[in-house]
Amino acid sequence: MGMRLSLVTVGLAALVAAACPYDRLLTSNGGLAISGGGGGSGPDALFFLVQPNDATAGNIITPAIQVEVLDSLRRPDTAYVNAITMSFAVNNVGARLSGTLSVVPVNGIASFGDLVVDKSASGFILRADGPGALTKTSTPFTIFAP
Repeated sequence: MGMRLSLVTVGLAALVAAACPYDRLLTSNGGLAISGGGGGSGPDALFFLVQPNDATAGNIITPAIQVEVLDSLRRPDTAYVNAITMSFAVNNVGARLSGTLSVVPVNGIASFGDLVVDKSASGFILRADGPGALTKTSTPFTIFAP
């Protein structure tokens, strides 16, 4: 019976570790203790809720691009108070990104509603950065000639 219980414990620990949303698992006295919660201990991460759509040069990209701040447990971090900054990660034609480039998130979401790219090309990629958060890049998009 002892051997079966050990195998079950190891199997359960492996399943929990693979699917557990918590930031760390600790063993204690032969058992399993789960720690975490309260935001975890790692850095926040950024996630594009709304990716940039194709647009026309000189016009606002719609709908508004939205970036969410997630804690290390991948839950919305509504307490994040640093500005998220948007810039180009890929810009092969020397285009200029304008509009409100730094936004403080509200309830963990930063909304960029007035971004404009001044030159046409395909393959633009945006980068969202924020202090204490892992950088995230967007999917590629195209800006068409007017």
